[in-house]
Order: sequence, then C-alpha cells, then structure tokens
Amino acid sequence: MQRDNLLDHWSIGVLERWSVSRTTPLLYYTRGPVATVRRIKKQSVSGFALYEVLLGVAIFAVGILALGRAVENCLNASMLNAEEEAVRQMLSNRMAEIQAARGVPDRVKEFKIDSGYGPVKLVQKSAPAELTEPNNTQLNGINLVTLTAQWERGGISQSKQIKFYVYRPG
Repeated sequence: MQRDNLLDHWSIGVLERWSVSRTTPLLYYTRGPVATVRRIKKQSVSGFALYEVLLGVAIFAVGILALGRAVENCLNASMLNAEEEAVRQMLSNRMAEIQAARGVPDRVKEFKIDSGYGPVKLVQKSAPAELTEPNNTQLNGINLVTLTAQWERGGISQSKQIKFYVYRPG
C-alpha cells in the first residue's frame, strides 16, 4: 500500500511509516488500537511568547516615533517654505510698484511690513547702472535697483535680495 510516497506497515500497537525519500524512517508507537494512530497528530505549539510580543511592540513603537518625527519635520519645512514664499511675494510686489511708477526710483527707502510670520524690513537702494556700449558710449537713464528683505526666524537673522534694472528716459 503506497500513498504519498510513504509505505505504511501495520503491526500490533506500532505504526511504522517508512519514507521513500532520503530522510530517516519515522516510527510512531501507540498503546491503543492501530486505527487511532491516524488521528494522533503532532501537537504544534502556536502563539507567541511574551518576549516576542514585547519585542514586536517595541519595534512598532520605534517606528511610530520615527514616523512622528518625520511628520514634524515636514510640517516645519512647510512652514519655512510658506514664510519664504511670503517674503518673495513682498519683494515681487515692491519690484512691480517700482517698475510701474513714474520717475526715477528713490535712492534709499526702508519699509517695515508686518507679515503673518513677524516683521519684515524691506530696504530699497537705487543707483545709476553706469552701463556702456561696446563703443564706450554711456547709457543714461538706467538704474540698478536692489531690494533686500530682512527678518528673523528663531532668533537668527534671514535675508533675501533681488536686483533689477529700471529704465527712465530723460
């Protein structure tokens, strides 16, 4: 009688199961009728030990803490980005005002602007560009305007600057 590559031989009280493969033979001994041997299975211990559960919870907790730290860093970066975007918008607005205004821009001018992230000091400086053509002809009416925004973030001074040319004939 061959079933699943195993040969079963029955004797009184002993079930001998010989494997056809290279493994060692398995012997099962029983005191009851041989028919009950088929119902006896090796009891496998399932479940986890307490130390395994605690180790899993510790690993999970470390992962959650790392995830929380990553979310905190993302929120900080988002806030810093929003703050710098507000400053860039202030510089852009002032540049548009200067370009749209008539006349030569003021030599030096300061503004204090209250943003949602604290006060920003906007400094405007203007000077003639003193540009020349390749044949050494002086170009008149062109001014180099420098806008500088200064603010504090966490007690540390921050600044952004843009430079652009403005042409005013005359």
